[in-house]
Amino acid sequence: MKIKILSLMLLSLLSAASVKNGDNAPSFNLLNQDNETVSLEEFKGKKVVLEWTNHDCPFVKRHYDSNNMQNLQRDMKNQDIVWLSIVSSAKGKQGHITSTEAKNLTSSRKAEPAHVLLDTDGDVGRMYSAKTTPHMFLIDETGKMRYQGAIDNLGNTAALFMTDLSKAKNYVRNAVSQLSNGEEVKEAKTRPYGCSVKY
Repeated sequence: MKIKILSLMLLSLLSAASVKNGDNAPSFNLLNQDNETVSLEEFKGKKVVLEWTNHDCPFVKRHYDSNNMQNLQRDMKNQDIVWLSIVSSAKGKQGHITSTEAKNLTSSRKAEPAHVLLDTDGDVGRMYSAKTTPHMFLIDETGKMRYQGAIDNLGNTAALFMTDLSKAKNYVRNAVSQLSNGEEVKEAKTRPYGCSVKY
């Protein structure tokens, strides 16, 4: 009983802790849209973008309906960067999807993630302190966290729904460019915006 309580306390502390830039990104294994296990470890040697997503969230819809997210995914893919879309919505909550629904969504939106990962119990989302959809993270080739936060500088404002998103300052694209040029990421942590993750 004591061991169980201690384990729960430790899990709670780990869940509450934020991932710091420069630290190793927490490892995880999740099932993808094809019910195959995907491990973060298998992408060592490549940059990895993590995108927390919820297809029913208006902020996510805006980025996908405008093809802004797909264009960014395509750009990353062309640079041999791995894009992992993660769904942490619990069963019965907004945004929860099955593996079949994940495949259908990817196809209908013409999205180009390497994998859609189903984090139904929310453990990985909590481990990364993912707060919103979208919430973006960039991991470098050595497995270290280099960027976390918003996709761009528009935030929770009307501008998001009125502006050409290609004209926004895209923090993810900028971070990738700076890392690829051997520079430090200038804006390595920004405030994420969007809908809350539905744990």
